[in-house]
Amino acid sequence: MTSNLKRKEESHLQNGGVKQPTWSKAFNSTAVWEEKDEFLDVIYWLRQIIAIILGVIWGVAPLKGFLGIAIFCIINAGVLYVYFSSFQQVDEEEYGGTWELTKEGFMTSFALFLVVWIIFYTALHFE
Repeated sequence: MTSNLKRKEESHLQNGGVKQPTWSKAFNSTAVWEEKDEFLDVIYWLRQIIAIILGVIWGVAPLKGFLGIAIFCIINAGVLYVYFSSFQQVDEEEYGGTWELTKEGFMTSFALFLVVWIIFYTALHFE
């Protein structure tokens, strides 16, 4: 808890008291998240970006069935877990625990992934 407070003070001094834009903080490992919802929004939108990218890849490579869904779930959860635990190094307990951060926006990204996967697969591999 004190390290997070220390990071907030250091970040405030480095920026000269100016608030950083959300997306610049998203790709800065030393970023400090004053607002809880701001970080959750970043998690949500990163999931959507991952869903689109993987949906296109799965559609172009004729991947089918449960294997495609399982690999998507593993990659989606794994990438975001590494992002918030190793890259951003946030205190998961401030956000309701690891599980809350891992499932933030997961179902909407799963639906988006399925739509993109189906569209690309159908467009490129119709018979």
